Amino acid sequence: MTGNIYRGQAGLPFSSALRIYEPLSAFPEEQRAALRTAGARTASRAAVENAELQASLGRITRPGGDPFPTGRTDLVRIVPAPPEPEQPRGHTSSGASDAPGTSDAGGPGSEAAPAAADNGPALLYCPSQLVLRAGLAANALMEGIHGPLAELLIPEEQRDKHQERIDLVKAREGSTRVHTRASTWGIPFSWFSLFQESDHQDVVESGGRIVTVRVWARIGEALERVRYAVANLALAAPDLDMLDDMTQLTEWLELFHPGSVVELDYGAVADKVYPDDSPMDVRLGIECLAEGDMTGAAAAYRRLASRWIPIRQLARAS
Repeated sequence: MTGNIYRGQAGLPFSSALRIYEPLSAFPEEQRAALRTAGARTASRAAVENAELQASLGRITRPGGDPFPTGRTDLVRIVPAPPEPEQPRGHTSSGASDAPGTSDAGGPGSEAAPAAADNGPALLYCPSQLVLRAGLAANALMEGIHGPLAELLIPEEQRDKHQERIDLVKAREGSTRVHTRASTWGIPFSWFSLFQESDHQDVVESGGRIVTVRVWARIGEALERVRYAVANLALAAPDLDMLDDMTQLTEWLELFHPGSVVELDYGAVADKVYPDDSPMDVRLGIECLAEGDMTGAAAAYRRLASRWIPIRQLARAS
């Protein structure tokens, strides 16, 4: 079952993620031992993804009507720190090593990352932080157009109980930085402004399908790219919704250690869109706007729309 869930065969929404991986020194000292231990337990990226999905399905059917994570355990994804800029950086690999039970952290600059090795590469960590993220998601749902329905699905008693968990996490970790942003039924166009086609990329395949595509960039490079996009959009198209999204992305990235890595994990939607030129289309569209080339900007948007609008329409399909 786990393999089918991971490959998007269980009728679940396409889910994509934008993650920040930080060096251990960026975390509070009291949190580092737990991160090391969790990282040492990580058998493979596929195992982590499957465990997270199974846990989410288990919460839906949990007796008592509490859909929130308890925070007793928290999954951790790890990648090796990327090589220095002058070294070779990009490669594409098959997903055979991503099967459950293998040792593959799937990170930039290395086909396999040991969970813990004194003489191995430095590791970067991305905790799942499910308690914080579930609270944020519930608040967004309550404030949205489906708020009345959400109140029926998530009783106030359960929301109050989960707020107590959030308060405990904040008190224990002393930080509310959320390392993961998630999106269903498509990837926000603003995310593509962080990446270029030359960035390190892994294509994970299994059974003739693309399981996911993961793209990585150093956080300094990602910040430089999104700041460039924000500066040009502010001048050429200040009313564009994507400008607000990119501004929020910039503020989010600035919260993290300069030695971090940004990962875009397409998830199962990769099988529908890969090979994907969206980072290039976003960049070309912004460059065209900056140069006053409305025709070129419109052409770039049409390419993006033709690729992603059909995916987003699946959210309303019966």
